[in-house]
Amino acid sequence: MDVYLMQHGEALPAELDPSRSLSEVGQRSVEVVSRHAAACGVRIDQIVHSGKLRAVESALILARALGCSDVGHVDGLSPGADVEAAMAALIDPAAVGSLAIVGHLPFLDRLAALLVTGDPGAHVVAVRNAGLVKLVPAGQRFAVAWAITPEVARG
Repeated sequence: MDVYLMQHGEALPAELDPSRSLSEVGQRSVEVVSRHAAACGVRIDQIVHSGKLRAVESALILARALGCSDVGHVDGLSPGADVEAAMAALIDPAAVGSLAIVGHLPFLDRLAALLVTGDPGAHVVAVRNAGLVKLVPAGQRFAVAWAITPEVARG
């Protein structure tokens, strides 16, 4: 199973929008990364998100660009959620296919560290707004295959 991690795009400040929807910059950044991923041949079988509006909007943009119709909310993906529980519920290195998790920091950084090193406190990749990171199976763990940031996607 290939695992893709995407931090939601930049959100509006809570003072302006208590639901924290994506800002215009956030929408454009997720769109450019998603289109770049599609142009590179990325295919994702399932996309899950935390249910927070900024993650939902980012997941839908990614799904539209990649032609993925299996998009849904999964509990346990909030910023401070238990990464070990999420890993156990969602990720099977031996499974076929691909899964994208659209969420938040520090959850995504900790999940990447757990999948790659077994230590959620390690630092293996800097997940950032609108960035997409691909992890591939490497034995019982995963390895970072690549990352697309908005700057890379814009060329």
